[in-house]
Amino acid sequence: MLKRPILRGNVNFPLTLAPMVGLSHAALRRVVKSYMPKSAQTLWPTEMLNSRRLPNENFAVVPEVRKFADESNLVPQILGNEAIPIQRSCARLESEWGASGIDINMGCPVRKAIAHNYGVSLMGDEGYAREVVAMTRAATKLPISVKLRAGPQGDRDFMKRFSKGLVDAGAEWLTLHPRTAEQKRRGRADWSQLRELREHVDVAVIGNGDIQIAEDVRRMLHETEVDAVMVGRAATARPWIFWQMGEEWGWPEPEGRAGERAPRGALEEGQEYGRMLLKFIDALEAIYPLPIDGESETEWSNRVTGGAKPNWSEDLLLRKLRFFVKNGAAWLSFGLDLEAKLSRSKTMAEARQTVRNFFCQEIAMTARTELRY
Repeated sequence: MLKRPILRGNVNFPLTLAPMVGLSHAALRRVVKSYMPKSAQTLWPTEMLNSRRLPNENFAVVPEVRKFADESNLVPQILGNEAIPIQRSCARLESEWGASGIDINMGCPVRKAIAHNYGVSLMGDEGYAREVVAMTRAATKLPISVKLRAGPQGDRDFMKRFSKGLVDAGAEWLTLHPRTAEQKRRGRADWSQLRELREHVDVAVIGNGDIQIAEDVRRMLHETEVDAVMVGRAATARPWIFWQMGEEWGWPEPEGRAGERAPRGALEEGQEYGRMLLKFIDALEAIYPLPIDGESETEWSNRVTGGAKPNWSEDLLLRKLRFFVKNGAAWLSFGLDLEAKLSRSKTMAEARQTVRNFFCQEIAMTARTELRY
């Protein structure tokens, strides 16, 4: 179904997960993958990784770069603007970590990134942005992509100039979230810019922004003719959107779900959310193993990382779970109540029981929601 190749042809499914700070870690990837149609291949992001830190980090202990052994098509997203850190980061991600591509962040609008001339601030200097892509192209043989925001309001020619420079410098596909940096997540994404970009460049374009339900995926593909659609925070609420679309496109059911239909409707989706949340807890505990009762810190470190002390704790797992629910529960009836209950859970075991108790009752999901932040 792809019109143009992504990841040099290793992708055959035109729906992918967005790189999201605090969310697109291995646990979310594992959950989303469980809803992918059998034999479907897409690209998988990481959280945003700082190229200044990556060269000196122990990948075994850093939560953001933990991955499951069976993960493939991983495209880590790096934040950076200097040649040496980018070169060293790419070298490690390619040779040690097993990256299949490198994504350059030019869309992050947070103040800290802007202050260091990272993220969306690179879109303020077309020449320098092109240099950053060229630096990355010189640093690795892997495919390179760039994730962008919309250009300045009213300047319809900006994206044409800017994107051409990125492609000329070596970008092999582009992802556009057509909101401006000032909008952050507010207002509507301007999908007309996706179509304009798709018509202007000769590489694949992935569209991002305002994807909440399967209908949004269909509409974006039809209206903009992008090569693939990227789903962000809605994947924390209904990761089975990947299954829903696969079902509509004639793909087989996900592994272990043969003969089942994708969840649809408020109550079916509400019930599936509860099951999914337990899967997410399982995945968190699998990728960030905690000490076993009676196990010393040394024994735990040897078992989990080969000797280095892990940079996580039960408190970190609880915070990751709460942040995940804070995002996804916006689509859930009584979602705020679930958030409050999980905020009082002191252990992962308590959190698991809280989820089980909460979903003993019928809980509905809404199709769309106004995101709270």
